[in-house]
Amino acid sequence: MGSFVKISRVALVVAAMLSLIALSGARVQAGDVSSQRGQEHVLRLYNTHTGERLEIVFRHGDEYVPGALAKLDYFLRDHNTGEVRHFDPRLYDILADLTASVGHPAGEIDIVCGYRTPSTNESLRAHTTGVAKNSLHIQAEAIDLRMPGVNTLTLRRAALALHRGGVGYYPHSDFIHVDTGRVRQWCFDCPANLITGD
Repeated sequence: MGSFVKISRVALVVAAMLSLIALSGARVQAGDVSSQRGQEHVLRLYNTHTGERLEIVFRHGDEYVPGALAKLDYFLRDHNTGEVRHFDPRLYDILADLTASVGHPAGEIDIVCGYRTPSTNESLRAHTTGVAKNSLHIQAEAIDLRMPGVNTLTLRRAALALHRGGVGYYPHSDFIHVDTGRVRQWCFDCPANLITGD
């Protein structure tokens, strides 16, 4: 009788555990389905150097889509060398949040610069001003961009309001820089009132 009671208790505990696992699994799956339905994270991009366009769902709910990330990495390749590097996917979240914050969720973004090889970065430094020696473009953690129909100063202010990573403003070239580095800002060749983010 004693061993029957022990077996019954073990069976009861195992059954209870399996029920809890099944119930929690059902809740997670139900949560995933609703978040996927309601939260597809989309980017629409135009590469100003290659003329390519890309519209892609890069994240479902909280899950990045690996195939989409690979396509984005290729799209943002160094246009001079064709070299591809894996981007920090948090940068795509910044882009999606930026489009929403200026009132154009999934609005098209013109990509001025994505990944740069060290040699491309050095060449830019030799021929233009405002290019950092240790640019986060080399690490695939930065993108230079503009949005058609959105004033670049407005875009800059929206990027600063996100408080995520660095934000650079290049008014004479009409683009902003966003990255996943530390929170900071700069304004290249700007009037004094724009240097502090005003």
